[in-house]
Amino acid sequence: MRIDKLLERVEIVEAVGNIATAEVTEVTMDSRKVTEGTLFVAVEGTAVDGHRFIAPAVGAGATAVVCTRMPEEVAPNVVYIRVADSAAALGIIAANFYGRPSEKLALVGVTGTNGKTTTATLLYNLTQKLGYKAGLISTVIYKIGNREEPSTHTTPDALTLNRLLAEMVEAGCDYCFMEVSSHSLVQHRTEGLRFRGALFSNLTHDHLDYHKTFAEYIRAKKLLFDSLPKGSWALVNADDRNGAVMVQNTKADRHTYSLRGVGEINTKIVETTLEGMLLEIDGRQMWSPLLGRFNGYNLTAVYGAAILLGFKPEEVLVALSSLGSVCGRFQTFRSKRGVVAIVDYAHTPDALENVIDTILGVGTARRLITICGCGGDRDKTKRPEMAVIAVEKSHTAIFTSDNPRTESPEAILADMEQGVVGRTNYLTITDRAQAIRTALRMAEPGDVVLIAGKGHEDYQIIGTEKRHFSDQEQVLSYFESEQV
Repeated sequence: MRIDKLLERVEIVEAVGNIATAEVTEVTMDSRKVTEGTLFVAVEGTAVDGHRFIAPAVGAGATAVVCTRMPEEVAPNVVYIRVADSAAALGIIAANFYGRPSEKLALVGVTGTNGKTTTATLLYNLTQKLGYKAGLISTVIYKIGNREEPSTHTTPDALTLNRLLAEMVEAGCDYCFMEVSSHSLVQHRTEGLRFRGALFSNLTHDHLDYHKTFAEYIRAKKLLFDSLPKGSWALVNADDRNGAVMVQNTKADRHTYSLRGVGEINTKIVETTLEGMLLEIDGRQMWSPLLGRFNGYNLTAVYGAAILLGFKPEEVLVALSSLGSVCGRFQTFRSKRGVVAIVDYAHTPDALENVIDTILGVGTARRLITICGCGGDRDKTKRPEMAVIAVEKSHTAIFTSDNPRTESPEAILADMEQGVVGRTNYLTITDRAQAIRTALRMAEPGDVVLIAGKGHEDYQIIGTEKRHFSDQEQVLSYFESEQV
């Protein structure tokens, strides 16, 4: 592809070389992947500055370089393009390289602190069930129709993102539902995409290790709605005060949903058991095997988005009622002797409290034993908050390792314990497998064991090593051993 075609809609500050005649065969921001004819985009990352690798990229055969700062020396027969922000330029270049696939799909972005994965996955499952082909980009997995690809990030880099969207178009998909993280928005990974609509779930304490302040976290999420074009739609949770903030400057049509009766689309939870919920959405009743007020919000958001996409209310409710839980989201297991184990991704104070309140709200649990931890090299301020919630709302809490990364697991647990000084109804067990086994051994018939924090993850990051670990596998292994 000619470079001038790749650079359509990119604001060029300075160019060295002939943009009109140069051609490229590949685009990358990884200098190790450069081959003859590649366009190398030097991006200032959070850990590494790609400008350091311009010379090696040129040496490996790069035809062109896009950068924010021109190198001191430029090579002959290589085109250099300086832009204001190379990360933002990469998003547009990636879209151009893959034929602007987001414009050929009904692309819906889902953002917020909690509920993104469940909402995006339910939308994907709903659309497929209604007979349409769809794609999914989520924390758990990427799907192109029925083909699956392992997920590397909640929202992948711009090149991977556009490659996935192009494959969806090629596979005949009509829709794509994607989680949009605050990190991806700040890092311009979604630049160049055209969204048909966007959903906002809620905003609570998370990622302050990266964004530093809650105000910056809000600003990051708001970027999705600021970028929506005229003719698109924005659907926000009216019960979260930040919902109104998200759409302050949007060009999209604004819509709201609520469980308090203040939205355009309103839901009431009529009845809840451990088997599911009876809901009344927009005056129509439906049964869902999902549990919890938070899932009431998720289901309402899915219903609202489906209506805005043009589906009929009756067919949406019928299809929704048949959709089960998402992997690692309030995933329930029952032993032969009557112990219930629930695996959930809850890794923020708000999410943990919501899940515990849901379990207690059903009213059938004899005792609740909660296992939780906090990730290393991440927001430290939420550690004592998580501990307080687990201890105050559970019969027994067990603090254990999540993904300690390069931090000492014992130091992380000590931070958690600072929130519960003087309390005695908790244990600290560094080894997560041992913590799960201990909780399940403690549990008696009628008890519920909540294993929070990792959800769908099938690994644990210790140091810089990613080791296989699955909460679900631990539960199933223990329950099977009880039957021997």
